[in-house]
Amino acid sequence: MSILFKRITPKTGAIVTGVDLTKPVSAGDLKIIEQGLLEHQILFFRDQPVTPQQQCDFARFFGDLHIHPIYPVLPELPEIMVIDTHEGFLPDNDNWHTDVTFSQTPPLAGILAAKQLPSVGGDTLWANTVAAYDALSAPIQKLLDGLTAVHSVSKSFPPSRWANDPDTKERYERAVAKHPPVNHPVVRTHPVTGKKGLFVNHGFTTRINGLSDAESDHLLAFLFAHVSRPEFTIRWNWQVNDIAFWDNRITQHYAVADYLPERRIMHRATVNGDKPF
Repeated sequence: MSILFKRITPKTGAIVTGVDLTKPVSAGDLKIIEQGLLEHQILFFRDQPVTPQQQCDFARFFGDLHIHPIYPVLPELPEIMVIDTHEGFLPDNDNWHTDVTFSQTPPLAGILAAKQLPSVGGDTLWANTVAAYDALSAPIQKLLDGLTAVHSVSKSFPPSRWANDPDTKERYERAVAKHPPVNHPVVRTHPVTGKKGLFVNHGFTTRINGLSDAESDHLLAFLFAHVSRPEFTIRWNWQVNDIAFWDNRITQHYAVADYLPERRIMHRATVNGDKPF
């Protein structure tokens, strides 16, 4: 079968058919998938019961893999981050965010596999930040171009959640020490397509440099709300063994935390990226 992409919305997202990720994927097909990612920003694959090793093997075509400094990982394969949320470990990703922007070199992409799902709920939304930037007026675009903003690990990972747990305290403190606040452009240029996208997010961005506190707060509030407008977003209703593959450089996502007290288990492989410009 040939690989096909079925567009989901006019702005973002496509369902991919014609590939089995539980088997080695040819270099030619991997290139087709890579081009599809650039075109659609988020790709979805149904019925892909991959093992953690198969998930890593697929992800490694696109670059070296990231090991999350705080979140639990598989002991035998630390490149797989485990998002196992339930009443004993509450969700904390129910906000609009781009992954790991507290790093100097945020990830290129995320590859998320659904392993256990609640009977209902637990959807994830993604937003296309290029579409959000393009929809801004020219004067606002001009204002934002050239501005930088601060991103902090402790905004999404506060000590009250992580440093009070003896099992995670040391790992959390090492992560915070290793990742001091960083500056990134408010508007990022995609290194392959050259398109511009908003690069501030509710999860990690704390302020815009060069503005007063009030100016920064108001502008960030506007941008956070603007990115999440429905016309830039897609909502995915998971099935077990679904895989989502997104371009982390020009998207944000939001995991809906509406399923408690049921449990939701996801495995994520994360592809290392480069310094935003």
